[in-house]
Formats: sequence, C-alpha cells, structure tokens
Amino acid sequence: MSKGSKFLLILGSIILILLIFVSVYYNIKNRMIKYQEEINNAWAQVESQLQRRYDLIPNLVNTVKGYAKHEKEIFEEIAEARAKMFSAKSFDEKVKSANLIENSLSRLMVIVENYPLLKADANFRALMDELAGTENRIAVERKRYNDKVAEYNKYIRVFPNSIIAGINNFKPAEYYKVPSTVKEAPRVEFE
Repeated sequence: MSKGSKFLLILGSIILILLIFVSVYYNIKNRMIKYQEEINNAWAQVESQLQRRYDLIPNLVNTVKGYAKHEKEIFEEIAEARAKMFSAKSFDEKVKSANLIENSLSRLMVIVENYPLLKADANFRALMDELAGTENRIAVERKRYNDKVAEYNKYIRVFPNSIIAGINNFKPAEYYKVPSTVKEAPRVEFE
C-alpha cells in the first residue's frame, strides 16, 4: 500500500469518526431539547388547570359569602392568594401562589362544614363538584409534569449526556413540590 493510500485511509477514518461523534453529539443535544419542550408542555397543562381553579374561586367565594358573612378573613386571604397567582412570573412564584390558594381553599372548606344549609345549596354543590374535578386534574397534571422532569433529569445526568449537557448549559429542571403545609386537596363532602 502506498503512502498516499495510507494517508487517504487514515484521513477517511478520522473523518468517519468525527462524523459519528458529531452525529451522536447532536442526537443527544436534540433529545435534551425535546425533553425540555415536553417539560414546558407539561407545565403549561398544570398552569391551565391552575387557571381553571383560579376562575372557579370567585364564584365559590361569592356563594359562601351569602351564608358566612362574618368570615371576612378567609375571603380576603383567598383574594390575596388569587392576586399573587395572577401576578406570579417565575416558576417558584407560581408554585408558591398555587400552594397559597390550596391552603386558603382548605380553610374555606373548614368554614363550609359549619354551614349545613350552604352544603345543601345546589349552586354551591355544582361549584364544589367543579372544584373537586379541577383539583383531581391538577394532581394528574402535576404528576405528568414531575414524570417529564424526572425523565429529563435522568437523561442529562448519565454519561456521556452529562458532558454534552454541561457544554450546552442544560440544567436539571425543578420538580413541582407541594409543601408540607398542604397535605391534600380540599375535601368535598356532601350529606
């Protein structure tokens, strides 16, 4: 084999290795981008359900106000929590405001227990059914979001993906964590 042939063979091998490396690199990078988009989509679904809850709250509060006129503090707390949710910009602010609303709704449900006529009101019952359905949807969407975050975070932590993630500044995504003060969604009970 001549020197020219050896040189072409070595050059061809180097080019082939570089092409394989570039192909693997961009395949991994594109997959990370795909995961990020799936996380963004999952978060949008969570926000959609949070917005649905946000929209239901004024109707629920107005119905309860008619029965519990002297429970002013909880109504103010709910109004403040809704305002914080509406003005939240960052992920952390949105999660904190959603958790504030959950705490406020839990307190509202405790007040509702003291008004048997309210629990029998058809409008109130319909709103509570809507709220219960929304709370279930929020729980499902939170789980889907956290599943996507786990999938992405695992993907960017394994070798060689971790190197490519570091080079391209891919950071782990944050889980949607419900604080310990919010143990469960508001309970809806009818007699």
